[in-house]
Amino acid sequence: SARHCPWKMNQLPPKSPVASPVSESTNSRVEALDNLSMDSFWLEVENIKQSAEAEQEECSLADVKTQEEGEAEAEWLQDAGLSELLGDPASDKDNLVLLSTLTKTQAAAVQRRLDTYSRSRRRKNKHPVRDVRDIFGVASSEDTAAEKEESSPDPLWHNLRTSNTQRKTQDYSCTVRNPGKEEVFNMDVAYSEQAAVLLKGSFLSESRKLKDGNALIRFKIPKGRLGVTRIGDLSAQDMKKIPTLALIELTALCDILGFELKRNKAAKLKTTEKRLFGVPLNTLLENDQKLLPNTKVPLLLQALLSCLEKRGLETEGILRVSGSQTRIKSLEQKLERDFYSGLFRWDEVHQNDVSGLLKRFIRELPAPLLTAEYLPAFAAVQNIPDLKQRLQALNLLVLILPEPNRNTLKALLEFLSKVVARENNNKMNLWNVSTVMAPNLFMHKGLPNKIPEGKEKQLAEGAADVVRMMIHYQDLLWTVSSFLVAQVRKLNESNSKRYQFCDKRIKNLLRKIHADKDKVEKNQGEPSKIVKVHASLLLKDSLEVHLNNATRVADVLRQFQKNLCQNGWNIVNTVNLLKCNNSVECTNLLLYEVGGNIGEHCLDPDTYLLDLYHINPHAEWIIKQNPSYPRMF
Repeated sequence: SARHCPWKMNQLPPKSPVASPVSESTNSRVEALDNLSMDSFWLEVENIKQSAEAEQEECSLADVKTQEEGEAEAEWLQDAGLSELLGDPASDKDNLVLLSTLTKTQAAAVQRRLDTYSRSRRRKNKHPVRDVRDIFGVASSEDTAAEKEESSPDPLWHNLRTSNTQRKTQDYSCTVRNPGKEEVFNMDVAYSEQAAVLLKGSFLSESRKLKDGNALIRFKIPKGRLGVTRIGDLSAQDMKKIPTLALIELTALCDILGFELKRNKAAKLKTTEKRLFGVPLNTLLENDQKLLPNTKVPLLLQALLSCLEKRGLETEGILRVSGSQTRIKSLEQKLERDFYSGLFRWDEVHQNDVSGLLKRFIRELPAPLLTAEYLPAFAAVQNIPDLKQRLQALNLLVLILPEPNRNTLKALLEFLSKVVARENNNKMNLWNVSTVMAPNLFMHKGLPNKIPEGKEKQLAEGAADVVRMMIHYQDLLWTVSSFLVAQVRKLNESNSKRYQFCDKRIKNLLRKIHADKDKVEKNQGEPSKIVKVHASLLLKDSLEVHLNNATRVADVLRQFQKNLCQNGWNIVNTVNLLKCNNSVECTNLLLYEVGGNIGEHCLDPDTYLLDLYHINPHAEWIIKQNPSYPRMF
C-alpha cells in the first residue's frame, strides 16, 4: 500500500562503488530492529491513504522537474552564498569573504561543485565567467584542467573511493565504541575534518555491532572554555549566516562519507482559500504575528499541542489510535471558521481526534515540514553507518532548515518527548511514537515516488529510526557547533574590514585554505583584565569585574546578584527581578556578548570570560533578564 499512496517517501542512494558497504550497514541495523513492531507504521500509512482517497481533488501530485547537469551545482553555490563564483554581477562581492573561513574539506567541497559546473558550461559551449582554477590558484590551462578532471578524480575523492573499495569486507554496521558508557560528541572541530581523520586511520577498527536495536548511546558535548551555544543564543543577524555554513559543511561531510547530497527542486506552492490547514508556514506565522507579535510557532499548532499535553498524555495509544476521519474533517472545518474568533471548544474534542488533527496539520502543509529540498537528505541519514556521524549530519540539517520549520519541528519534538516520558500510562514508547510519526514527516503528496521495488520495509524502518534519533537527541541537534560559531566570528571580522577583492587576493586567500595545517592565531593576552559589565535595563550603574583564568559567566552573575542586594544599587526596573523575599533570583539573569565580531550572543554560564575577551576584545557585556519561555514561542 505504501507504493500506491499519494504521499511518497524519498531517499538518497549512496554513490557507487561505495554503495555496497553502506547498504550492508543499513541492512545490519535494520535487521536488528526486526523485533520492534512496524505495525504502527503501516497502519498509519493506511490511514493516510484512506484520508487521501476520500479527498481526491485535494491530493493531486505536484510536478517536480528534473535538474539538468550543472543546474544543481549552480543552485548549490547560490544557496551557499557563493553566487559571485558563477559570475553574477549583481551579487555582493563581500560574499567572497566566506571563502576565507572554510576548512580544507569544506574548500574541497566547493571546488568539486565548481569543477562540475564548469564542465557542464563547457559542454554547452558557454564559457564560464571565472575559471575554477583561477579561483583556487591551480596553474593549469582550461583545456588541460578539464581533461585531467574528467580522466582522474580529485585526490580527496580518489582516496575516498580507493579506501572504501579496499574496506568492503570490514564491519560497517551500526557501531558502539564504548557500549554502556557516555561518549564525547566533539563540536570544536568540523565534522568533515573529523571524518577525514577517521578515513586516514583504521576506520571503525574497534567497533562492535549494535545488537540491541532499541539501545541508544548517550553522548556528551564537552564544554570548552567558550561554553556551548544553543539555537536561539545567537542574534537573528548571525543565525542567518549559519545555514550557509552548515550547507557547505554538510556537503563536505557527505563527500568524505561517499554520499551524493542531492536536493529536490522546490515546487511552486498552490494557493488555498483556507486559513489554517494547507497553508504555508510563513503565511501562517505572518497572520499569527498580527494577533500576537513575535510568534515563532503557528498558534494552531500551539493550541493542538497544549490540548494534548493537558488531557492526552495519559491516553493509551495516543497518536497511534486513529480518531474518526469524519469527525476530524468536521473539526477541521470548525477550526477554519472559529479558531481565530476564540469560539472553538477544545474541551469537547476527543483526544484521539486532536492527535488526528495534529498529524493532519503536518501532512497538509503545502511543503514538507523538513522541506522539499532537504527531505531526501533527512531520509538518507539512515544510510550513514556510524551513529555519531548520523547525528552530525542531522545536526547540520536542522541548522539548514528555515527558521519557521526549525521552530515548528522543535515544538513538535518536545511534545513527542513528553509522550514518551509517559509511556507507562499511554503505552507509547520511543519506537512506537517514531513509527507513527515517520509517515507524517517523510511522506508527502507533493513529491514523486522514488521507492525501489522491495525496499519499502528497509526505508520505512530507516525513516522511523531517523525520527527516533530526532526525538531522543533533540538537545544535541539544537546545538550550534563551536566551529560554526568561530566561522561566524571570522565572517563578521572580515565583513567589517570591507575588503575590495580582486582575483589576485582571492587566489592568495584560497591558497591559505589548502595549507597542510591551518594556522591558528593565539592571542597572547594579559593573564588578568578589569572590564565593565552593563545592565542598563536594570541598573544605572555598571559592574566592574576583575577577570582571571578562572572567572566564568556564572561567577559574574553571582557577583552582580550580591552587589545588587548588599550595596543598594539604583534599580531602574524591578518587574520580575525581585523575589518575594526581596532577593534577586540569579537564574533569572543572563549575560550577553554584544558587538565586536558577533551580533549578540547569550553566553553559557560556564564560559570563561578572559578567554572570550581575548577572542572578542571589542564586545560589550550586558546583563539582561531571562525571558524564561517554556518553549521556543
